[in-house]
Amino acid sequence: MAIHKLSSRKVETASPGKYEDGGGLRLVVSASGARKWVFRYTLAGKRREMGLGSFPTVDLSDARTMATEYRGLAAKGTDPIKARKVEPAKIPSFTSCAAQYVRAHRRGWRNAKHARQWVSTLKTYARPTIGTAQVDEIGTEDILKILTPLWTTKTETAKRIQGRIENILDFAAARKYRDPINPARWRGHLDKLLPKPSRVRTVTHHPAMPYTELPDFMEALKENGSLSAQALRFLILTATRTSEVLNATWDEIDLDARVWTIPAARMKARREHRVPLSDEAASILSSLPRVAGNPHLFPGSRHGRPLSNMALLQLMRGMGYGVDGEKGPYVPHGFRSSFRDWSGEVSSFPRDVAEMALAHVIENKVEAAYRRGDLFQKRTKMMEAWATFLMLSRNTSKIVALA
Repeated sequence: MAIHKLSSRKVETASPGKYEDGGGLRLVVSASGARKWVFRYTLAGKRREMGLGSFPTVDLSDARTMATEYRGLAAKGTDPIKARKVEPAKIPSFTSCAAQYVRAHRRGWRNAKHARQWVSTLKTYARPTIGTAQVDEIGTEDILKILTPLWTTKTETAKRIQGRIENILDFAAARKYRDPINPARWRGHLDKLLPKPSRVRTVTHHPAMPYTELPDFMEALKENGSLSAQALRFLILTATRTSEVLNATWDEIDLDARVWTIPAARMKARREHRVPLSDEAASILSSLPRVAGNPHLFPGSRHGRPLSNMALLQLMRGMGYGVDGEKGPYVPHGFRSSFRDWSGEVSSFPRDVAEMALAHVIENKVEAAYRRGDLFQKRTKMMEAWATFLMLSRNTSKIVALA
């Protein structure tokens, strides 16, 4: 029978349903979008199924490898399910242990994208060096072989990889797969062998449009009238992040109270964030369409899904912004910096109010311990002043204090 019918792209984008790769391997996509592998085989005239794990923890190539092994067992009259149950305990490879770690922790992560990033970075950078190695055989030299080529060129990526490998090897030690001494530990170990990331990392900020250009830009968005333009206007007015806006749902909005409450699960700092809605922001929400079966403020073309996370960036590119854009390199996330610049240079609101509006974490632990409120009333006045500034034309947007 034909095998290897599915492509990697199909596995990632398939809508809910069942998809055959051939040879008994099937991809099952649930209504929620969760994806899992199932191996179907016949033994003694009876049809049986066994789970092979979920995607992306188990990718297409891994699933095919397992299916090939289990087809061979079934062909010899051995039940793959029983064979897997009686397989003696053994030290797993790094890739296998990483998969166990992801399965154990993925429900605690913010979103599916985070899980995919975990798998992707480990597959790209760690697997070629230590993927097949047993976790009890991995040493400091192996870790340095992975990190050293990246440390000065892709410092942020390298630091994430180091942290992820450290977590996986700690997990392996907790499962008694290896010695507790972790060769990927940063503090007291790798920090003696590699320079501090802050010494070699070049911090690159998201290109931010000067706040003086924003009134005209907002007018252009209003004239555009598309749903993406409405979403970008709302993002600028609320000084929030792209993911927070695009994944916003109507049950988070209280138009009567003029409050948008973003749940902790969707916030970078994992804390609930209340956003006061200015008159202009509330007006945008009042004008939005409600799509049956789609809870999002800014619904996308796919059933029950929001606009693509690239929608706002593509909109700006079409208007002449972005990398190599003739109007400037500005990107959606940069508008948070535009807001911060305006609050510091134009308004007379205290710094703490602006920081709270941006949902920044208070770095001073003593101050954080005593801070109980979220300065909501002050932020309400600030966001209304920000909206008033944004609604001015360039000819009238003088540098005046708005407080």
